[in-house]
Amino acid sequence: MIRFRWIRHTVLLWLVSFLVLGGCGRLPHGRGPVATPPATTSMAASPGSLAAQARGLPDFTELVAQYGPAVVNISVIEKNHPETADELSADDPLHDFLRRFGAPLNRDNQPPARGEGSGFIVAPDGYILTNAHVVNDASVVSVRLTDRREFTAKVIGIDRRTDVAVIKIDGKNLPIVRIGNPSQLRPGEWVVAIGSPFGFDNSVTAGIVSATARSMNGQYTPFIQTDAAVNPGNSGGPLFNMAGEVVGINSQIYSRTGGFMGISFAIPIDIAIDVKDQLVKNGRVARGKMGVLVQDVGQQLADSFGLDRPRGAIVSQVEVGSPAAKSGLRSGDIILSVDGRPIERSGQLSAYVSRIKPGEHVVVELWRDRALQKVTVAIVELKEGHVSSQATDEDQHDSKLGLSLRLLTPAEQRSAGLASGLVVQDVRGPALEAGVRVGDVVLGVNGETVKSVEALTAAVAKAKGSVALLISREGATIFIPIRIGG
Repeated sequence: MIRFRWIRHTVLLWLVSFLVLGGCGRLPHGRGPVATPPATTSMAASPGSLAAQARGLPDFTELVAQYGPAVVNISVIEKNHPETADELSADDPLHDFLRRFGAPLNRDNQPPARGEGSGFIVAPDGYILTNAHVVNDASVVSVRLTDRREFTAKVIGIDRRTDVAVIKIDGKNLPIVRIGNPSQLRPGEWVVAIGSPFGFDNSVTAGIVSATARSMNGQYTPFIQTDAAVNPGNSGGPLFNMAGEVVGINSQIYSRTGGFMGISFAIPIDIAIDVKDQLVKNGRVARGKMGVLVQDVGQQLADSFGLDRPRGAIVSQVEVGSPAAKSGLRSGDIILSVDGRPIERSGQLSAYVSRIKPGEHVVVELWRDRALQKVTVAIVELKEGHVSSQATDEDQHDSKLGLSLRLLTPAEQRSAGLASGLVVQDVRGPALEAGVRVGDVVLGVNGETVKSVEALTAAVAKAKGSVALLISREGATIFIPIRIGG
C-alpha cells in the first residue's frame, strides 16, 4: 500500500510539472497567448518556423534572414570644436600629464568623441535611413554591413525636427528593406526591431505595439510606441511588422536610468520617406503651417466648451498675420478635422499640416460657441522662431479659483507682445491643483478675452463645473482647465 501511494504521488507530480511547462511554452515572456501570425507569400516557412507556429508562438526567423542583411551598423567620429574648448582644471586627471610634456592644458588634446547607431538600406545604390542624432555633427561616418564590408558614407541631409537623416554609400545591388504602411498598424500586433545595441550587429528584439500616434512634447512626429527592447546603438534601426515591412525608425526610449525600461518610440516610416525624398531632391525639408499653437482637449476642457467628448486640438494662440488669423481662427476654437481627416489629438494636427505643401488650402472643421463651423485656411511654409513673454506681481483676488492677480503694465504688454492680461501673483486652491503658476498671464476664460479681474470673476461665476483659463507662459500660450464647485 505504501509503495502504491508513492507511485501515485510521483505520477501526480510529473503531470503537474508537465502542465506548468506547457503553459509557459504558450505564454512567451508573460505577454499572454498570441495567435499564429498570418503566413506571407514573400517568406517561405522553415522547419523551425513551422514548429514555432505549431506551438502558437510568433516566428521571426525568415524575416531576419531575408531583411537582416539590409540593416547596417553606423559608427561616427564627431567633429572637434576648438572654439568651445575650455582649459583643464587642476583636478582633471589629464592636467599633470599634459603639463609634464608641455602640451596645452585644454580639451583639444583629447581624442574626438565616437558614437554608434543603426540604419537600413532603402535603395540598391546605397541610400540609407537613420536618425539625425546618430550622424549629426559627425566628421566621419562609417557603415558596416552584415557581411563585414565597410564603407565611408556621405551625409546627404539631416532633419532635426523629425530626427531623420539620409546618408549614402557607394554600392550596387545592395540588399534593401520593403517599406510598409504604418497607418495599418494596430495596438497589440507584433513588431520586430533590428539594430546594433552596444555595437552588437544585427541584434533582434520583438514586442507589441501599444500606440500608433503617441504625441511627445515639442515634436511634430506622432510616434509608434512599442515594448520592443531598444538600447544605445539601436537608434536609426528599422521596426518591422510581421509581413517583413519596415513601418518605423527606432528613435527614442522613455527611461529614468538611461537604459531600456519597456517603452520605446519609432518614427512612422511614411514620414521618414517623405523627409528622405525632400532631402535627396532639394537638400531641405519644406513644412506647412497655419499659424496656431494647439494643445490636447481633456475632459474638463471639453466640458468647459460644451464638446460632446474630449477630442480635437484646441487653439491656444493664433500668430499675428498668419493664415489662421486671416481666416478668422481664434483662441478657444477646437479643430476637429482638416480636409475631412479627423483630429483626435493635437499631435495629429501638427503632423498632418506640416506635410501639406505650402500654397495649398485646407478646409478646417472646428467647434466654436458650442456649434460646428468650417473655415478655409491657406498653408504657408514653416519658419523657425518663437514668441517671448514675461510677467511680475499684484493684489486683486478671485477667491473661487484661488488666484491673486493684477493687470499687465504697458511696458510689460509691449515686452510680451500682448494686448492685455492679468499677471498671477499668488496661486492656491483649485488653480494651484490645476497647475497654474506664479508669473502666468491670464488672457481669457472659456474662449473669451478678459481684461480685468472683475471680468474674470464674472466669467467664472457663470461657469458650471469647470473653466478653461487661457494662459501665457514662457513664450507659449496654453489652456489650463480648472474644476470649480463640486
